[in-house]
Amino acid sequence: MGSEAAANEQDKVPAKSDAWTDLGLTLPIFLLYHLGVVFLPVRNAADPVTAELAALAKNSLPTYAGLTVLVGIAFVVVLAATGQKKALEGKRFALIAFEATLYAILMRFAGAYAVGSLPLAVEASAQTRGVFTGVVMSMGAGFYEEIAFRVGLFGLGALLFKAVFSAGATRFVITAAWAVVAAVAFSAWHYVGALGDSFDVASFVFRAVCGLVLTAIFVFRGFAPAVWTHALYDVWAMVLHG
Repeated sequence: MGSEAAANEQDKVPAKSDAWTDLGLTLPIFLLYHLGVVFLPVRNAADPVTAELAALAKNSLPTYAGLTVLVGIAFVVVLAATGQKKALEGKRFALIAFEATLYAILMRFAGAYAVGSLPLAVEASAQTRGVFTGVVMSMGAGFYEEIAFRVGLFGLGALLFKAVFSAGATRFVITAAWAVVAAVAFSAWHYVGALGDSFDVASFVFRAVCGLVLTAIFVFRGFAPAVWTHALYDVWAMVLHG
């Protein structure tokens, strides 16, 4: 009887998202960004897709929009063909939005705690952006920066350490240290290039802590929750506090 109750409790605990679920749950963010960014003079620096789609569309806005929608349809077809249509259930989007909102709030205060106060000026450069620009760029940052820093930088490094080191304290310590390196790289990214912010120690530490939180979400909950958390946090910072 006790074991049955425990099993029922475990069924209530949401599992870490798998690759198919991640594909479905991040589709709205992907589409919102790509359908919106074409109207802006900038795009996320980690985005390698927009320029290629625009070139393929020969800079025709209707063609670009059509290609973007086709990409979305292709995602849906793949999910349906592989029996993963449940990844597109409406309740899943509502749940991940709620979960990500909680993570975004916790991440905000974790970063604030690290620098000693709640630094609303951390995203000061976003104050010159309108609502549309802020939302679109937030979606792009959530999607592409999570691919670059959580999946690419941290994820590939963690896989390498898993292959090289046997399970144990050594691998854990090295992976944890790599998570810090990836978080620092993520923070530094925001100060690079013509559109980068002016360097500030408080905002650098704040973003590094956010990077660590996003890495923890990626490790324990999956890619889609990390994307949604990043995107919703940026909407908060760029639009609601903008």
